[in-house]
Amino acid sequence: MDFQVVVLAGGTSEKLSPLVSKDVPKALLPVANRPVISYVLDLLEASDLKDIIVVVEGQEAARLVGAWISSAYLDRLVEVVAVTEDIGTAGALRAISKRLVANDVLVISGDLVTDVLPGAVAATHRRNGAAVTALLCYVPVSGPSDAASSGGKDKAKKPCRLNIVGLDITRQFLLHIVSGTDVEKDVRVYKRKIQAVGQMEMRSDLMDAHLYAFNRTTLQDVLEKKETYRSIRLEVLPYLVRSQLRSAPSGGEGTIVDETGDVIIPPNSNLQCLSQHRAIAPSAFKQDLLSSSGGGTHRCCVYIASKNKYCHRLNSIQAYCDINRDVIGEASHLSGYSFSSHNNIIHPSCVLGSKTTVGPQCMLAEGSQLGDKCSVKRSVIGRHCRIGSNVKIVNSVVMNHVVIEDGCHIQGSVVCNNVQLQERAVLKDCQVGAGYTVTAGSDHKAESLTRK
Repeated sequence: MDFQVVVLAGGTSEKLSPLVSKDVPKALLPVANRPVISYVLDLLEASDLKDIIVVVEGQEAARLVGAWISSAYLDRLVEVVAVTEDIGTAGALRAISKRLVANDVLVISGDLVTDVLPGAVAATHRRNGAAVTALLCYVPVSGPSDAASSGGKDKAKKPCRLNIVGLDITRQFLLHIVSGTDVEKDVRVYKRKIQAVGQMEMRSDLMDAHLYAFNRTTLQDVLEKKETYRSIRLEVLPYLVRSQLRSAPSGGEGTIVDETGDVIIPPNSNLQCLSQHRAIAPSAFKQDLLSSSGGGTHRCCVYIASKNKYCHRLNSIQAYCDINRDVIGEASHLSGYSFSSHNNIIHPSCVLGSKTTVGPQCMLAEGSQLGDKCSVKRSVIGRHCRIGSNVKIVNSVVMNHVVIEDGCHIQGSVVCNNVQLQERAVLKDCQVGAGYTVTAGSDHKAESLTRK
Protein backbone atom coordinates (compact mmCIF):
# COMPACT_ATOMS: atom_id res chain seq x y z
CA MET A 1 0.00 0.00 0.00
CA ASP A 2 1.66 3.22 -1.21
CA PHE A 3 1.07 5.33 1.89
CA GLN A 4 3.32 7.50 3.96
CA VAL A 5 2.33 7.95 7.58
CA VAL A 6 2.78 11.16 9.56
CA VAL A 7 2.35 10.87 13.33
CA LEU A 8 1.79 14.29 14.90
CA ALA A 9 3.26 13.74 18.36
CA GLY A 10 3.03 17.27 19.77
CA GLY A 11 5.52 18.59 22.28
CA THR A 12 5.01 19.85 25.83
CA SER A 13 1.37 20.83 25.76
CA GLU A 14 0.36 23.40 28.40
CA LYS A 15 -3.06 21.73 28.62
CA LEU A 16 -1.35 18.73 30.17
CA SER A 17 0.75 20.63 32.70
CA PRO A 18 2.13 19.51 35.14
CA LEU A 19 2.05 15.99 33.67
CA VAL A 20 4.29 16.92 30.75
CA SER A 21 7.68 18.55 31.23
CA LYS A 22 10.96 19.09 29.44
CA ASP A 23 11.90 15.56 30.54
CA VAL A 24 8.56 13.92 29.65
CA PRO A 25 7.02 15.32 26.44
CA LYS A 26 3.42 14.47 25.63
CA ALA A 27 4.30 11.52 23.39
CA LEU A 28 6.05 9.78 26.28
CA LEU A 29 3.30 10.21 28.86
CA PRO A 30 2.65 6.74 30.27
CA VAL A 31 -0.69 5.06 29.65
CA ALA A 32 -0.82 1.81 31.60
CA ASN A 33 2.97 2.17 31.96
CA ARG A 34 3.58 2.52 28.21
CA PRO A 35 4.27 5.78 26.34
CA VAL A 36 1.07 6.91 24.65
CA ILE A 37 2.77 7.05 21.24
CA SER A 38 3.45 3.31 21.44
CA TYR A 39 -0.27 2.64 20.98
CA VAL A 40 -0.25 4.43 17.61
CA LEU A 41 3.01 2.82 16.47
CA ASP A 42 1.74 -0.67 17.31
CA LEU A 43 -1.52 0.06 15.50
CA LEU A 44 0.39 1.10 12.37
CA GLU A 45 2.46 -2.07 12.54
CA ALA A 46 -0.73 -4.14 12.73
CA SER A 47 -1.84 -2.49 9.46
CA ASP A 48 1.58 -3.11 7.85
CA LEU A 49 2.17 0.63 7.47
CA LYS A 50 5.93 1.08 7.73
CA ASP A 51 6.92 4.37 6.08
CA ILE A 52 6.51 6.54 9.18
CA ILE A 53 7.50 10.10 10.05
CA VAL A 54 6.98 11.17 13.67
CA VAL A 55 6.75 14.95 13.98
CA VAL A 56 7.62 16.43 17.38
CA GLU A 57 7.46 20.07 18.44
CA GLY A 58 10.79 21.23 19.86
CA GLN A 59 14.33 19.92 19.44
CA GLU A 60 14.73 18.48 22.94
CA ALA A 61 11.32 16.78 22.88
CA ALA A 62 12.18 15.28 19.49
CA ARG A 63 15.49 13.99 20.84
CA LEU A 64 13.76 12.26 23.76
CA VAL A 65 11.03 10.75 21.60
CA GLY A 66 13.57 9.63 18.99
CA ALA A 67 15.75 7.98 21.62
CA TRP A 68 12.81 6.07 23.05
CA ILE A 69 11.55 4.90 19.64
CA SER A 70 15.07 3.76 18.66
CA SER A 71 15.36 1.65 21.80
CA ALA A 72 11.82 0.25 21.70
CA TYR A 73 11.51 -0.50 17.97
CA LEU A 74 14.91 -1.88 17.00
CA ASP A 75 13.61 -3.60 13.85
CA ARG A 76 11.67 -0.63 12.48
CA LEU A 77 12.83 2.49 10.69
CA VAL A 78 10.89 5.46 12.05
CA GLU A 79 12.04 8.96 11.14
CA VAL A 80 11.65 11.55 13.91
CA VAL A 81 11.56 15.17 12.76
CA ALA A 82 11.63 18.25 15.00
CA VAL A 83 9.53 21.27 14.06
CA THR A 84 8.99 24.66 15.65
CA GLU A 85 6.74 24.70 18.69
CA ASP A 86 3.19 26.07 18.61
CA ILE A 87 2.71 26.03 14.84
CA GLY A 88 -0.38 23.84 14.92
CA THR A 89 -1.11 20.56 13.18
CA ALA A 90 -1.34 22.12 9.72
CA GLY A 91 1.86 24.05 10.39
CA ALA A 92 3.64 20.83 11.36
CA LEU A 93 2.53 19.19 8.09
CA ARG A 94 3.61 22.26 6.14
CA ALA A 95 7.06 22.09 7.74
CA ILE A 96 7.64 18.53 6.47
CA SER A 97 5.65 18.81 3.24
CA LYS A 98 8.72 18.26 1.02
CA ARG A 99 9.34 14.90 2.67
CA LEU A 100 5.97 13.62 1.45
CA VAL A 101 6.35 11.75 -1.83
CA ALA A 102 3.81 8.88 -1.73
CA ASN A 103 0.51 9.14 -3.59
CA ASP A 104 -1.41 9.22 -0.31
CA VAL A 105 -0.57 10.31 3.22
CA LEU A 106 -2.06 8.99 6.45
CA VAL A 107 -1.99 11.61 9.20
CA ILE A 108 -2.64 10.44 12.75
CA SER A 109 -2.48 12.15 16.10
CA GLY A 110 0.15 10.66 18.39
CA ASP A 111 -2.24 10.90 21.36
CA LEU A 112 -4.89 8.65 19.83
CA VAL A 113 -5.65 5.43 21.71
CA THR A 114 -7.92 3.21 19.62
CA ASP A 115 -8.41 -0.28 18.26
CA VAL A 116 -9.58 0.96 14.85
CA LEU A 117 -6.99 -0.17 12.31
CA PRO A 118 -5.58 2.71 10.22
CA GLY A 119 -5.37 0.29 7.31
CA ALA A 120 -9.17 0.18 7.18
CA VAL A 121 -9.29 3.96 6.76
CA ALA A 122 -6.56 3.82 4.11
CA ALA A 123 -8.42 1.11 2.17
CA THR A 124 -11.66 3.13 2.23
CA HIS A 125 -9.77 6.17 0.99
CA ARG A 126 -8.29 4.29 -1.95
CA ARG A 127 -11.56 2.59 -2.83
CA ASN A 128 -13.39 5.91 -3.08
CA GLY A 129 -10.60 7.82 -4.80
CA ALA A 130 -11.01 10.51 -2.15
CA ALA A 131 -9.13 13.74 -1.53
CA VAL A 132 -9.50 13.12 2.19
CA THR A 133 -11.02 10.39 4.33
CA ALA A 134 -11.61 11.09 8.03
CA LEU A 135 -12.07 8.55 10.78
CA LEU A 136 -15.20 9.28 12.79
CA CYS A 137 -15.84 7.47 16.07
CA TYR A 138 -18.76 7.50 18.44
CA VAL A 139 -18.32 9.99 21.26
CA PRO A 140 -16.84 8.22 24.31
CA VAL A 141 -19.24 7.73 27.17
CA SER A 142 -16.55 7.59 29.87
CA GLY A 143 -16.56 11.32 30.72
CA PRO A 144 -15.82 12.64 34.20
CA SER A 145 -15.71 9.97 36.85
CA ASP A 146 -14.00 9.14 40.10
CA ALA A 147 -10.73 9.46 38.23
CA ALA A 148 -8.77 12.66 38.44
CA SER A 149 -9.97 15.80 36.81
CA SER A 150 -7.91 18.85 36.00
CA GLY A 151 -8.05 20.49 39.36
CA GLY A 152 -11.68 19.49 39.67
CA LYS A 153 -12.64 21.89 36.89
CA ASP A 154 -13.67 19.30 34.31
CA LYS A 155 -16.36 17.92 36.59
CA ALA A 156 -18.15 21.25 36.53
CA LYS A 157 -18.30 21.43 32.76
CA LYS A 158 -21.50 20.49 31.03
CA PRO A 159 -21.26 17.93 28.22
CA CYS A 160 -20.91 19.56 24.83
CA ARG A 161 -20.87 18.33 21.29
CA LEU A 162 -17.44 17.67 19.79
CA ASN A 163 -18.54 17.90 16.17
CA ILE A 164 -21.64 18.21 14.06
CA VAL A 165 -21.28 16.39 10.76
CA GLY A 166 -23.43 16.13 7.67
CA LEU A 167 -23.35 12.83 5.77
CA ASP A 168 -24.90 11.60 2.57
CA ILE A 169 -27.58 8.92 2.74
CA THR A 170 -24.99 6.14 2.31
CA ARG A 171 -22.84 7.57 5.14
CA GLN A 172 -19.75 7.43 2.95
CA PHE A 173 -19.34 11.10 2.07
CA LEU A 174 -18.62 13.99 4.41
CA LEU A 175 -20.76 16.94 3.30
CA HIS A 176 -20.57 19.26 6.28
CA ILE A 177 -18.54 19.53 9.47
CA VAL A 178 -18.56 21.98 12.35
CA SER A 179 -15.99 21.68 15.14
CA GLY A 180 -14.66 23.54 18.13
CA THR A 181 -16.38 26.64 19.48
CA ASP A 182 -18.60 26.88 16.40
CA VAL A 183 -20.51 23.84 17.69
CA GLU A 184 -22.04 26.10 20.33
CA LYS A 185 -23.65 28.27 17.67
CA ASP A 186 -26.47 27.64 15.21
CA VAL A 187 -25.41 25.20 12.51
CA ARG A 188 -25.81 26.66 9.05
CA VAL A 189 -25.84 24.71 5.81
CA TYR A 190 -26.11 26.40 2.41
CA LYS A 191 -29.13 25.28 0.45
CA ARG A 192 -27.02 24.80 -2.68
CA LYS A 193 -25.31 21.95 -0.86
CA ILE A 194 -28.68 20.31 -0.18
CA GLN A 195 -29.64 20.83 -3.82
CA ALA A 196 -26.42 19.16 -4.94
CA VAL A 197 -26.68 16.08 -2.75
CA GLY A 198 -30.44 15.80 -2.27
CA GLN A 199 -30.37 14.53 1.32
CA MET A 200 -28.11 15.13 4.27
CA GLU A 201 -28.10 13.45 7.65
CA MET A 202 -26.92 15.67 10.50
CA ARG A 203 -25.12 13.86 13.34
CA SER A 204 -23.85 15.07 16.70
CA ASP A 205 -22.84 11.68 18.14
CA LEU A 206 -19.62 11.31 16.12
CA MET A 207 -16.21 12.76 16.84
CA ASP A 208 -13.31 13.51 14.55
CA ALA A 209 -10.64 11.07 15.75
CA HIS A 210 -7.73 13.01 14.19
CA LEU A 211 -6.88 10.22 11.77
CA TYR A 212 -7.01 11.26 8.13
CA ALA A 213 -6.01 9.83 4.78
CA PHE A 214 -5.12 12.58 2.29
CA ASN A 215 -4.34 12.60 -1.38
CA ARG A 216 -0.82 14.02 -1.22
CA THR A 217 -1.08 16.59 -4.00
CA THR A 218 -4.40 17.88 -2.68
CA LEU A 219 -2.95 18.23 0.82
CA GLN A 220 0.18 19.99 -0.40
CA ASP A 221 -1.88 22.38 -2.54
CA VAL A 222 -4.02 23.40 0.43
CA LEU A 223 -1.01 23.87 2.71
CA GLU A 224 0.69 26.02 0.08
CA LYS A 225 -2.31 28.16 -0.85
CA LYS A 226 -3.64 28.59 2.69
CA GLU A 227 -0.46 29.69 4.43
CA THR A 228 -2.31 30.94 7.50
CA TYR A 229 -4.04 27.63 8.24
CA ARG A 230 -2.80 26.15 11.53
CA SER A 231 -5.28 23.36 12.25
CA ILE A 232 -6.18 20.27 10.22
CA ARG A 233 -9.42 19.73 12.14
CA LEU A 234 -10.63 23.33 12.26
CA GLU A 235 -9.35 24.65 8.93
CA VAL A 236 -7.92 22.16 6.41
CA LEU A 237 -10.68 19.54 6.65
CA PRO A 238 -13.60 22.06 6.65
CA TYR A 239 -12.02 23.84 3.66
CA LEU A 240 -11.88 20.62 1.66
CA VAL A 241 -15.44 19.75 2.65
CA ARG A 242 -16.70 23.19 1.60
CA SER A 243 -14.84 23.27 -1.69
CA GLN A 244 -15.89 19.79 -2.88
CA LEU A 245 -19.36 21.14 -3.87
CA ARG A 246 -18.29 24.58 -4.98
CA SER A 247 -19.50 24.02 -8.52
CA ALA A 248 -22.89 22.82 -7.33
CA PRO A 249 -25.87 24.97 -8.36
CA SER A 250 -26.79 27.72 -5.90
CA GLY A 251 -30.37 28.24 -4.85
CA GLY A 252 -32.78 30.93 -3.84
CA GLU A 253 -34.59 30.60 -0.54
CA GLY A 254 -33.18 28.42 2.19
CA THR A 255 -34.68 25.80 4.44
CA ILE A 256 -34.96 25.22 8.16
CA VAL A 257 -35.29 21.78 9.70
CA ASP A 258 -37.43 21.87 12.82
CA GLU A 259 -37.72 19.39 15.67
CA THR A 260 -39.87 16.99 13.68
CA GLY A 261 -37.63 17.01 10.64
CA ASP A 262 -40.23 18.93 8.59
CA VAL A 263 -38.83 21.36 6.04
CA ILE A 264 -39.90 24.98 6.34
CA ILE A 265 -39.04 27.50 3.63
CA PRO A 266 -38.83 30.96 5.18
CA PRO A 267 -38.87 34.15 3.11
CA ASN A 268 -35.61 35.90 2.13
CA SER A 269 -33.30 33.18 3.46
CA ASN A 270 -30.58 31.17 1.76
CA LEU A 271 -29.43 29.14 4.77
CA GLN A 272 -30.54 25.98 6.48
CA CYS A 273 -30.26 26.58 10.25
CA LEU A 274 -30.15 23.78 12.83
CA SER A 275 -30.20 25.17 16.35
CA GLN A 276 -28.17 23.34 18.97
CA HIS A 277 -31.30 23.37 21.13
CA ARG A 278 -33.27 21.32 18.62
CA ALA A 279 -33.14 17.62 18.01
CA ILE A 280 -30.86 17.02 15.03
CA ALA A 281 -32.63 14.50 12.86
CA PRO A 282 -32.10 13.30 9.29
CA SER A 283 -33.37 15.89 6.85
CA ALA A 284 -36.52 15.24 4.86
CA PHE A 285 -35.13 16.02 1.44
CA LYS A 286 -36.13 13.52 -1.23
CA GLN A 287 -33.48 13.86 -3.93
CA ASP A 288 -30.28 11.84 -4.06
CA LEU A 289 -27.91 13.43 -6.53
CA LEU A 290 -24.50 12.71 -5.02
CA SER A 291 -23.68 9.65 -7.10
CA SER A 292 -24.94 11.03 -10.42
CA SER A 293 -24.04 14.71 -10.37
CA GLY A 294 -21.98 15.61 -7.32
CA GLY A 295 -20.58 18.55 -9.27
CA GLY A 296 -17.45 18.87 -7.11
CA THR A 297 -13.81 18.54 -8.06
CA HIS A 298 -12.95 16.05 -5.32
CA ARG A 299 -14.53 13.77 -2.74
CA CYS A 300 -14.42 13.98 1.03
CA CYS A 301 -15.19 10.64 2.62
CA VAL A 302 -15.54 9.12 6.06
CA TYR A 303 -14.81 5.84 7.75
CA ILE A 304 -17.22 5.42 10.66
CA ALA A 305 -15.98 3.03 13.31
CA SER A 306 -18.49 0.65 14.84
CA LYS A 307 -19.88 1.45 18.28
CA ASN A 308 -17.93 -1.34 19.96
CA LYS A 309 -14.59 0.20 18.97
CA TYR A 310 -12.58 2.16 21.51
CA CYS A 311 -11.44 5.62 20.44
CA HIS A 312 -10.13 8.31 22.76
CA ARG A 313 -7.59 11.14 22.52
CA LEU A 314 -5.23 12.09 25.30
CA ASN A 315 -5.80 15.83 24.98
CA SER A 316 -6.59 16.82 28.59
CA ILE A 317 -5.83 15.72 32.13
CA GLN A 318 -9.35 14.30 32.40
CA ALA A 319 -8.80 12.30 29.21
CA TYR A 320 -5.46 11.07 30.56
CA CYS A 321 -7.17 9.68 33.64
CA ASP A 322 -10.07 8.22 31.64
CA ILE A 323 -7.76 6.43 29.22
CA ASN A 324 -5.58 4.96 31.96
CA ARG A 325 -8.71 3.71 33.71
CA ASP A 326 -10.14 2.25 30.50
CA VAL A 327 -6.94 0.53 29.36
CA ILE A 328 -6.70 -1.39 32.63
CA GLY A 329 -10.48 -1.88 32.64
CA GLU A 330 -13.01 -2.31 29.85
CA ALA A 331 -10.43 -1.70 27.09
CA SER A 332 -7.73 -3.92 28.60
CA HIS A 333 -7.16 -5.56 25.20
CA LEU A 334 -5.31 -2.38 24.21
CA SER A 335 -2.74 -2.65 26.99
CA GLY A 336 -0.71 -5.40 25.34
CA TYR A 337 -0.51 -7.25 28.67
CA SER A 338 -2.05 -10.47 29.96
CA PHE A 339 -4.16 -9.86 33.05
CA SER A 340 -4.22 -12.34 35.93
CA SER A 341 -7.24 -14.31 37.10
CA HIS A 342 -7.82 -11.43 39.53
CA ASN A 343 -8.09 -9.04 36.56
CA ASN A 344 -4.92 -7.16 37.46
CA ILE A 345 -1.23 -7.09 36.57
CA ILE A 346 1.45 -7.37 39.25
CA HIS A 347 4.97 -7.67 37.91
CA PRO A 348 6.84 -10.66 39.38
CA SER A 349 9.55 -8.36 40.75
CA CYS A 350 7.06 -6.41 42.90
CA VAL A 351 7.14 -6.90 46.68
CA LEU A 352 3.87 -6.74 48.65
CA GLY A 353 3.75 -6.45 52.42
CA SER A 354 1.54 -8.35 54.82
CA LYS A 355 -2.22 -7.83 54.41
CA THR A 356 -1.69 -5.58 51.36
CA THR A 357 -4.43 -5.90 48.72
CA VAL A 358 -4.31 -5.04 45.02
CA GLY A 359 -7.78 -5.06 43.53
CA PRO A 360 -9.09 -5.71 40.01
CA GLN A 361 -8.21 -3.25 37.24
CA CYS A 362 -4.85 -2.39 38.75
CA MET A 363 -1.33 -2.46 37.37
CA LEU A 364 1.97 -2.58 39.28
CA ALA A 365 5.16 -2.25 37.24
CA GLU A 366 8.54 -3.86 37.88
CA GLY A 367 10.58 -3.16 40.97
CA SER A 368 7.87 -1.46 43.03
CA GLN A 369 7.45 -2.26 46.71
CA LEU A 370 4.42 -1.85 48.99
CA GLY A 371 4.49 -2.04 52.77
CA ASP A 372 2.01 -3.70 55.10
CA LYS A 373 -1.75 -3.10 55.08
CA CYS A 374 -1.81 -1.10 51.82
CA SER A 375 -4.84 -0.95 49.54
CA VAL A 376 -4.70 -0.29 45.79
CA LYS A 377 -7.92 0.01 43.77
CA ARG A 378 -8.38 0.80 40.05
CA SER A 379 -4.95 2.41 39.81
CA VAL A 380 -1.70 2.25 37.86
CA ILE A 381 1.62 2.25 39.72
CA GLY A 382 4.82 2.72 37.76
CA ARG A 383 8.35 1.35 38.03
CA HIS A 384 10.53 1.26 41.14
CA CYS A 385 8.12 3.03 43.49
CA ARG A 386 8.60 2.76 47.25
CA ILE A 387 5.31 2.75 49.14
CA GLY A 388 5.12 2.56 52.92
CA SER A 389 2.56 0.93 55.18
CA ASN A 390 -1.14 1.81 55.57
CA VAL A 391 -1.22 3.62 52.22
CA LYS A 392 -4.47 3.82 50.23
CA ILE A 393 -4.41 4.52 46.47
CA VAL A 394 -7.73 4.73 44.60
CA ASN A 395 -8.49 5.70 40.97
CA SER A 396 -5.05 7.18 40.51
CA VAL A 397 -1.93 7.06 38.35
CA VAL A 398 1.43 6.94 40.09
CA MET A 399 4.37 7.20 37.70
CA ASN A 400 7.97 6.01 38.17
CA HIS A 401 10.38 6.31 41.12
CA VAL A 402 7.76 7.77 43.47
CA VAL A 403 8.23 7.55 47.25
CA ILE A 404 5.04 7.39 49.33
CA GLU A 405 5.55 7.26 53.07
CA ASP A 406 3.36 5.64 55.73
CA GLY A 407 -0.29 6.58 56.12
CA CYS A 408 -0.74 8.52 52.86
CA HIS A 409 -4.10 8.55 51.05
CA ILE A 410 -4.28 9.23 47.30
CA GLN A 411 -7.59 9.40 45.45
CA GLY A 412 -8.39 10.48 41.89
CA SER A 413 -4.91 11.93 41.39
CA VAL A 414 -1.92 11.79 39.07
CA VAL A 415 1.53 11.65 40.69
CA CYS A 416 4.44 12.23 38.31
CA ASN A 417 8.00 10.86 38.34
CA ASN A 418 10.30 11.26 41.36
CA VAL A 419 7.64 12.74 43.63
CA GLN A 420 7.93 12.25 47.38
CA LEU A 421 4.83 12.14 49.61
CA GLN A 422 5.83 12.46 53.22
CA GLU A 423 3.92 10.56 55.88
CA ARG A 424 0.14 11.03 56.26
CA ALA A 425 -0.15 13.33 53.21
CA VAL A 426 -3.58 13.31 51.57
CA LEU A 427 -4.31 13.98 47.89
CA LYS A 428 -7.76 14.11 46.32
CA ASP A 429 -8.28 15.07 42.65
CA CYS A 430 -4.76 16.50 42.40
CA GLN A 431 -1.90 16.51 39.93
CA VAL A 432 1.61 16.50 41.31
CA GLY A 433 4.44 17.55 38.98
CA ALA A 434 7.74 15.71 38.67
CA GLY A 435 10.14 16.03 41.60
CA TYR A 436 7.68 17.73 43.95
CA THR A 437 7.68 17.01 47.69
CA VAL A 438 4.29 16.86 49.42
CA THR A 439 4.90 17.74 53.04
CA ALA A 440 3.95 15.51 55.95
CA GLY A 441 0.37 15.74 57.15
CA SER A 442 -0.72 18.11 54.39
CA ASP A 443 -4.18 17.77 52.85
CA HIS A 444 -4.72 18.81 49.21
CA LYS A 445 -7.91 18.78 47.18
CA ALA A 446 -8.29 19.71 43.49
CA GLU A 447 -4.82 21.26 43.31
CA SER A 448 -1.98 21.25 40.82
CA LEU A 449 1.29 20.97 42.74
CA THR A 450 4.54 21.84 40.99
CA ARG A 451 8.04 22.94 41.92
CA LYS A 452 8.66 26.68 41.69
